Amino acid sequence: MKVISFYSNEKQLIKKAANGNQLAQRAIYERFSPKMLSVCRQYIKDIHFAEDVMVNGFVKVFKNLNAFEHRGSFEGWVRKIMIRESISYLRKSQFVVFDDEVIETKAQVNETVIESFNTEHIQQLIDQLPEGYKMVFVLYAVEGYKHNEIATMLNISEGTSKSQLSKARRLLQRKLTLGGDVKKASEG
Repeated sequence: MKVISFYSNEKQLIKKAANGNQLAQRAIYERFSPKMLSVCRQYIKDIHFAEDVMVNGFVKVFKNLNAFEHRGSFEGWVRKIMIRESISYLRKSQFVVFDDEVIETKAQVNETVIESFNTEHIQQLIDQLPEGYKMVFVLYAVEGYKHNEIATMLNISEGTSKSQLSKARRLLQRKLTLGGDVKKASEG
């Protein structure tokens, strides 16, 4: 049964979901949950915890649907909630360390090397990064946030954000070019 076909447009679907219509809420969940699980998974290594965070994120989405102003994409709005939920989960469940040492060098990863790896392998490499590096890397390289936005979100300085990104790139580059473990690459 396709629930989405009952609604002529996204705005109407959102309005019905905001009024508590469970079919509309289900349609939104079914439409966006695969992408949002992927978003949560980028931050959270364990798929089961990522699923929990995604479900909690959707609870917030449905509680705050009236706050969506229909400016910009609805998917982008949902995505921001998922990112905040993921960061919140990591802060609560783990000790995340942000190294304040600023690195001035710019590590560039050879794009032809990256193309030879599949998405799952690259995600495994990202999962091996220290949590502080990983959060900044994903926010910057995947989500497209600027360093000042990341600094505000994570309550760190802009320099720390830049340093974390540089260190993450360097570790990933070592892993990709040398074929070693990211954890071993961080020791070298």
